[in-house]
Amino acid sequence: MAVCARLCGVGPSRGCRRRQQRQGPAETAAADSEPDTDPEEERIEAGAAALSGAGVGRSAGPSPPPRCSLLELPPELLVEIFASLPGTDLPSLAQVCTKFRHILHTDTIWRRRCREEYGVCENLRKLEITGVSCRDVYAKLLHRYRHILGLWQPDIGPYGGLLNVVVDGLFIIGWMYMPPHDPHVDDPMRFKPLFRIHLMERRSATVECMYGHRGPHNGHIQIVKMDEFSTKCNQTDHHRMPGGRQEEFRTWLREEWGRTLEDIFHEHMQELILMKFIYTSQYDNCLTYRRIYLPPGHPDDLIRPGLFKGTYGSHGLEIVMLSFHGKRARGTKITGDPNIPAGQQTVEIDLMHRIQLPDVENLRDFNELSRLVLEVREQVRQEQEEARPDGGEGRGHQSPREPQGPAPPSAEPPTEKGRGPGEGAVVAVAEQPAQSGQGQQFVLPMGVSCRNEDYPRTCRMCFYGTGLIAGHGFTSPERTPGVFVLFDEDRFGFIWLELKSFSLYSRVQAAFRNAEAPSPQAFEDMLKNIQSLTA
Repeated sequence: MAVCARLCGVGPSRGCRRRQQRQGPAETAAADSEPDTDPEEERIEAGAAALSGAGVGRSAGPSPPPRCSLLELPPELLVEIFASLPGTDLPSLAQVCTKFRHILHTDTIWRRRCREEYGVCENLRKLEITGVSCRDVYAKLLHRYRHILGLWQPDIGPYGGLLNVVVDGLFIIGWMYMPPHDPHVDDPMRFKPLFRIHLMERRSATVECMYGHRGPHNGHIQIVKMDEFSTKCNQTDHHRMPGGRQEEFRTWLREEWGRTLEDIFHEHMQELILMKFIYTSQYDNCLTYRRIYLPPGHPDDLIRPGLFKGTYGSHGLEIVMLSFHGKRARGTKITGDPNIPAGQQTVEIDLMHRIQLPDVENLRDFNELSRLVLEVREQVRQEQEEARPDGGEGRGHQSPREPQGPAPPSAEPPTEKGRGPGEGAVVAVAEQPAQSGQGQQFVLPMGVSCRNEDYPRTCRMCFYGTGLIAGHGFTSPERTPGVFVLFDEDRFGFIWLELKSFSLYSRVQAAFRNAEAPSPQAFEDMLKNIQSLTA
């Protein structure tokens, strides 16, 4: 603002140039005789005087050009200049002088800020009918609620969720994203609005709850901090249906599962009742959301990180975030179930230990695959012991979540040399994980269950990994060995060795706005935060 004041000639020591022009000669001389308090201007003027003195005795140089003030520019040019500045800087600019404050009431400036900063593409001129200006939209809606834009995870017991808050036309809408109906993992995500904020009058923005079957109704949003906010419905009677709880439950089954109660009664009844109770009771009251970020990518990543839809047996489809951390990749649950809650690390992939699968005929034998995986686990254990500072002592202090289990059939670390035709090989990548590989035929071993039989029949490469399993209520959690199978850029799978089950994951293709992490460290801190909430 001090720079603007000097450019405008309204500094505290000099006063307004137009006021000086109206003063008499004596007053002007008195004003000019006052000491200049700007050290930078004193330095510049001293240098100019020295240069002028060097030419004394020869000829008088050209007189310096008159100082130009922003106040002398045409208003339409000032409008263009101010419209290119960030909206957060304009209130300070309005304090410079009355003329600036008057120009900043021009709606063209704020229309451009709404468009460039928040992507508002609507014709904002129609707001004139309601008496709402673009300046009101910017200040009372967009800027006020800017901290809730982005991706969020609702605190709904172990189930979590995925909320994307975006600017949609002249509204801010919170869209809840849900996986497709089980078992169609390649189908697009489903979504529905949970709340919306709009500005229909000059006083303040209006928050409406969209949950329920009776249309928008009064709600409330409280921003706790930049990475946390809460919502509350003020009219929960709008969530009720005329047919009572039973009709609500049947409607919810059709919307969430795509099937009737009779179709899934025997398979999911107990879990559905619990899930519906928690889901409805949470939305009837205050619900808290915590910010999440999309994982940052790197050119050396095996595939592009992001969100994926995965199959989890009787729990249906869930949303998992795949991220890369040096020599390892991690799958973190964004939605969860009564066994493994949202926020937990469901799978971990060791990118330094690649598994070469046997041919299709040998791969059908589950015992053969199990032998390969257990050999890699033994090799990983030996490498970890050798890397310990105590020389491998302290074997009894292993993590309870990573049990060693039975010894593998072969005690020697396997190598590719010496294997018979059709046998698999364990490839330990010493320096960095492989980034490409030739495809090979893939088939699930006999006895391995799969919710979706339409999995790819070729894969690029496989790696050793561990998967998290637990009892109901996240009891007795432990990590068990498995195989990470990379099919293509948008699909991967994981074979849970102990469960004899296969999970297929397909990339979420939705474009999420305002979801990038400000830094890699911010993303790591976010992962630790959501995992600590459910530990």
